[in-house]
Amino acid sequence: MNIPELLQYAFFRNALLGSLFASIACGIIGTYVVSRRLVFISGGITHASFGGLGIGFYFSLHPILSAMAFSILSAFGIQWLSRRQNVREDSAIAVFWSLGMALGIVLTFLSPGYAPNLSEYLFGNILTITPADIMALVVLSFALVLFFALFYHAIVSVSFDTEFAQTRRIPTQFIEYTMMLFVAVTIVLNIRLVGIVLLMSLITVPQMTANLFTVNYSKIIFLSVVFSFMGCVTGLILSYYLNVPSGAFIIFVLIVIFFLAKAVKAIGIKAKKMQLAK
Repeated sequence: MNIPELLQYAFFRNALLGSLFASIACGIIGTYVVSRRLVFISGGITHASFGGLGIGFYFSLHPILSAMAFSILSAFGIQWLSRRQNVREDSAIAVFWSLGMALGIVLTFLSPGYAPNLSEYLFGNILTITPADIMALVVLSFALVLFFALFYHAIVSVSFDTEFAQTRRIPTQFIEYTMMLFVAVTIVLNIRLVGIVLLMSLITVPQMTANLFTVNYSKIIFLSVVFSFMGCVTGLILSYYLNVPSGAFIIFVLIVIFFLAKAVKAIGIKAKKMQLAK
């Protein structure tokens, strides 16, 4: 079956649309996460979301909504513990990371009825994404674009030097807590794409690739979206033909793109040096 024939299927079209808006959201949020060096915090929030899934399964709530609520509270909890309670940031992350995973495992085990299918949450399956999931990603992407358009310079200042931003009377706490809210929401809404286990790569690898070619903040966002979407579509199509899990293969493709880009950059630098030597 070729690609035009695949486009006739609603699940494949949904997967492509989901990839596009997930790439926009992750490209924007991931640039903030990488520039602020919040990758470990993002990993903590990602794994803490498992506790919210467990709460959803146990109390018969929508698992994504309960995971979102738990992730947002975990994100704010990490900020509160590390900033107000003199707890080291890595220790605060470990507390919520462990709490989320332990709570998720216990409540999932105790959930009445049939055992929930955790594989699509742990490892992702973009082919199961629904129109409601796509709409949620559309709303998130629009909210992120609007927020960055309104507070772009403040976000950039906070991303690179919080203390300097405070001296410029920039509302750093408002920016930090709002961005942590967006980080948590972005993580949860993309769980269906690549899963809890691999999600951290989706908000770091495209940004690392983009950073090889530019240090400009807005250009990193744009290139991150491009690389992310390219990796998602390529991984989606190849995983279909190779009959392998789409989430894992998307991350594999993104990492391959990173190493290819690094090789291209190295060749370019070497060629420039040789030219200068002449």
